[in-house]
Amino acid sequence: MAKQDRAVRTRAALVQAASAQFDRDGYDGTSLAKVSRAAGISLGALTFHFSSKSELADAVMSEGRALTQAALLQVTARPGPALRTVVELTLELTRLLEEETSVRSSLRLARERPGTGGWSDIWLPAVKQLLDQAHANGQLQGGTRPADVTMLVEYLTAGAEAYLRGRRGAGSTSESGVAQLASVWRLALSGVSTAENACPADGEGSGAEGLIHF
Repeated sequence: MAKQDRAVRTRAALVQAASAQFDRDGYDGTSLAKVSRAAGISLGALTFHFSSKSELADAVMSEGRALTQAALLQVTARPGPALRTVVELTLELTRLLEEETSVRSSLRLARERPGTGGWSDIWLPAVKQLLDQAHANGQLQGGTRPADVTMLVEYLTAGAEAYLRGRRGAGSTSESGVAQLASVWRLALSGVSTAENACPADGEGSGAEGLIHF
């Protein structure tokens, strides 16, 4: 049992180190030797768990996707208007990008490894369904198409990632990605939501969902 636990810890340490390497240097800029050194684990032990860089990248993407899927299920399980759920989901996705290296790595690896599946494939179908529901329930202003708001969501999440990558080294003086996205949503909601469904306000809660409420 102790040997099995040690193997689990070793594998987790390797995935964590690889996540950081892939996030910073990309797929082509990362090598098994770099991951081995960063994790403080011998190359032989690494190749025992992962026979190739591709296999290691798959493990990183699997972890990032699992975290994303869990967040999606958690947010969509909350009761409330569909449009609010979309907003809360984008804030939660941004929190993941900000705090979880494996999620950022998954997004970058998906771009750099065609055919492995895009990060947005996990959550975009739910966004489209929610916005269709919001439209049917009269939560969108007349003439606002769900497809246009879906495009807005895609741009906002891409912008959040770009902001988070661009602020590296800025330290604590830089505004969090979640707070910045919440500010953008406050502005955008005045153009996509009917008055009775949008009351942008600073939240009191500790989670992402507290930043904007309806």
